[in-house]
Amino acid sequence: MKTLVLIFHPNMSKSRTNAALMAAAQTLPVDNGNEVTVHDEYAQYPDGRIDVAAEQQLIEQHDRIVLQFPLYWYSSPALLKEWEDQVLAFGWAYGPGGKALEGKNITVATTAGGPESEYQQEDNGATMREVLSPYRMMARYVHASWREPFVVFGAMELSDEALAETAKQYQAFLTD
Repeated sequence: MKTLVLIFHPNMSKSRTNAALMAAAQTLPVDNGNEVTVHDEYAQYPDGRIDVAAEQQLIEQHDRIVLQFPLYWYSSPALLKEWEDQVLAFGWAYGPGGKALEGKNITVATTAGGPESEYQQEDNGATMREVLSPYRMMARYVHASWREPFVVFGAMELSDEALAETAKQYQAFLTD
């Protein structure tokens, strides 16, 4: 399976966990038909001007799309929303003739600063599944299959050992 990991982190140089996940994805070898391509969107488009044709071509070349980002205020960094608005275009991703993502697999890999216990109905009013529901709904709308996300809770407080283990788990997630 060819997997495309789209990284949306506005300041990767200050990210410990997302940087470790990105590095883990970048070091995966091509193995048994598994190939992982990592694309850092903020590095590619520091001015926010997205090359829609190039992004669509990348997607067309892959079977699985992973949107990796830190959770900010129960949402994504701004460039991810801009990317969705531009790249997932009418007539390409949905609508008449819009079948580019049909049959592909879409998922999310996200990091949250707080512990999993904060993502409960009785605490903040929403579970992580609910927070990430726009991505599940997007996958459904473009006729892609949705895979349950890879979520790292307490991302800012992980020990070096826990971060190394999380990176290994992410590699397994990307090649499964």
